Amino acid sequence: MARRTLITLLALKALALTLAWFGHWAAAAVVFFGPDLWILYNLLVPSAQGLCRNFTRFETDRSEIWLTIDDGPDPDDTPRILELLDRHQARATFFLIGRRAQRHPALVTEIVRRGHEVGHHTHTHPAGSFWCASPARLGRELDEATQVLTPLGPPLRWFRPPVGIKHFLLPHALAVRGLQCVTWTIRSGDCLSRSPETVQANVLRQLHPGAILLMHGGPSV
Repeated sequence: MARRTLITLLALKALALTLAWFGHWAAAAVVFFGPDLWILYNLLVPSAQGLCRNFTRFETDRSEIWLTIDDGPDPDDTPRILELLDRHQARATFFLIGRRAQRHPALVTEIVRRGHEVGHHTHTHPAGSFWCASPARLGRELDEATQVLTPLGPPLRWFRPPVGIKHFLLPHALAVRGLQCVTWTIRSGDCLSRSPETVQANVLRQLHPGAILLMHGGPSV
């Protein structure tokens, strides 16, 4: 998909230059800059599907949601979250940062032992630069986390980019590694220094079957 998109983008740039050559400046500007805005939208908006297909919900006929917890493992938060989930007989997918899992492998093992799923959330969580990382860095972010997480549990299936911002080469990079991209339906807002009551009200207002709920554990990244 990335190669086809790049070829189309270059063709449109050439068309725009041709239009400008013949004096059609307004049309040239639209053709030249329009695709750039489309690409930025699909890179920066988590739910956008134009560059990278990603799950934003799931089909179900039951009253259930997909609870996802990002940014762990954390020695303070993760045990408390696990106890809370046990108490309510709930299961979640923990999207873990490879570097943190490397520091706390026992917590990853405990997540799996209690019946939860582990997802891939890059190795260092480069929130501000993931979208423009070089191909080599993109590969390292994926492979180094995989090397840490794979021995600690079942094979990885799901990947979540930092703050949902994707990369132009991400579709191919995930496909060759057997990973699928997951974003979310509901962003809880728990990372915005809101009170628990405010977060709860925000989530409950949007909750519906098949929703993917984004929560966080551990210190802010």
